[in-house]
Amino acid sequence: MGDFNFPFFIEVLVGGLLSGVMYSLVAIGFVLIYKTSGVLNFAQGSLVLFAALTFVSLTEKGLPFVVALALTALAMMLLAIAVERTMLRPLVNKPPITLFMATLGLSYIIEGAAQLLWGTQVHGLDLGIDDTPFEVGGVLISTFDLFAAAVAAAMVAALSAFFRWTRVGLSFRAVADDQIAALAVGLRLPRIWATVWTTAGLVALVAGLLWGARLGVQFSLSLVVLKALPVLVLGGFDSILGAIVGGLLIGATEKLAEVYLGPFIGGGIEGWFAYVAALAFLLVRPTGLFGQKLVERV
Repeated sequence: MGDFNFPFFIEVLVGGLLSGVMYSLVAIGFVLIYKTSGVLNFAQGSLVLFAALTFVSLTEKGLPFVVALALTALAMMLLAIAVERTMLRPLVNKPPITLFMATLGLSYIIEGAAQLLWGTQVHGLDLGIDDTPFEVGGVLISTFDLFAAAVAAAMVAALSAFFRWTRVGLSFRAVADDQIAALAVGLRLPRIWATVWTTAGLVALVAGLLWGARLGVQFSLSLVVLKALPVLVLGGFDSILGAIVGGLLIGATEKLAEVYLGPFIGGGIEGWFAYVAALAFLLVRPTGLFGQKLVERV
């Protein structure tokens, strides 16, 4: 491989970190729902696809960007509330595997609805962000990746402020800590769950626009949910901070592995290295870096 090129190493590392932020966006949607209801929402990837496909289809019909964005946000909020009321409430006390299978089936229903509404053709999504790299200290940085990272950071800051300083946010944290205690003090769990699912739908909208702009809006976009799983394993399924840190770690390690281990192992290592790292980490710390340990009273 020759002499070690430090600027190139930094370039690969920064590119991986910025990609990791994109993974974190999807993972945050998982965390929001899992913290309050204990549901591993496998349909989050389908929500990402539905949001991107709805937005790009509306813009192709001639609607202005802002109008299409507002209508898509409204559609995601209504979809999230409908999912919460028709699926989560009837199954709230069922075993976790039942809830997981329900969200798995829900993902196919959402994909089918998207196909019925908007068709199956591939769409290009242009957010008006020039992706020409710019140089900083000899390191090339993607303009689009930097924009995506800024949007993700703004969303994380907004969510953190919402859950820390608003009444609904305090209720959310109470439910996340102890559902039985939250019920005992009079908190209305259905309303909180509806709020959380709505928030997860809006997170899916942002993730869908950014991932759709990068990969194109196609049905394989829903598979981005698989990239969130190793992120959650590393960071913890119930920690927003963990979703961010896990995304950064996965993004950085898979890029570095592709560049520095790929020539020895073979191409395509970026596609599976994250899962190997997550499996190894799972054996050492099953709850993730920031996940809460489950304490059972007997």
